[in-house]
Amino acid sequence: MKNVIVLLVVALASLASNDISFAQTKPATPATPVAPATEKKPATKGERPQATVLTGKVTSVDATAGKLTVKTKDKEVNMTTDSKSTKAALEKLKVGDTAKVFERGGTVIAASPVKGESKTAK
Repeated sequence: MKNVIVLLVVALASLASNDISFAQTKPATPATPVAPATEKKPATKGERPQATVLTGKVTSVDATAGKLTVKTKDKEVNMTTDSKSTKAALEKLKVGDTAKVFERGGTVIAASPVKGESKTAK
């Protein structure tokens, strides 16, 4: 009976020391570092891209399809929209107008023509 008790004590002691040793070991490091993902993740409800404001010349506009192209100083930006209110705002724009467009991720949020300075007759 004495041998059984000694065997149980030794088994419990070895199990207890194994648990402690697992807690003290450092996790294995990978041989090669993992490169960060370059793919864009779809925006979740809490993570929306920041809205930007573009001001430039309207090069093409199709209010019924909800498409707008604006040429800024350094680039030409193509945007779309599905919103009825934004499509109504696009109807007020004409090719050649200077427009102020609020967009987020290529989608038009709001658009309005920029009024030029009034010229007085001499």
